Amino acid sequence: MERFEYHTSTYRTEGLFNQKIDFSSISNDLNMLGGQGWELVSSFTTDQTGYTTIIVCVFKRRLIDNPNRC
Repeated sequence: MERFEYHTSTYRTEGLFNQKIDFSSISNDLNMLGGQGWELVSSFTTDQTGYTTIIVCVFKRRLIDNPNRC
């Protein structure tokens, strides 16, 4: 049976009415995690008073079974 591990990353929005998102930083993080074998499986926002305040990204990667493990 395949097994996975999971990782979450969060990104805060900034600026007036939380309209500023650092896309460059998010892209850099996504590329770095992808290079480490993480796959983005979901992303969502948390809203407060109608404005996005946090972006949450959920990643997974396959665990490699150790053949020497009992």
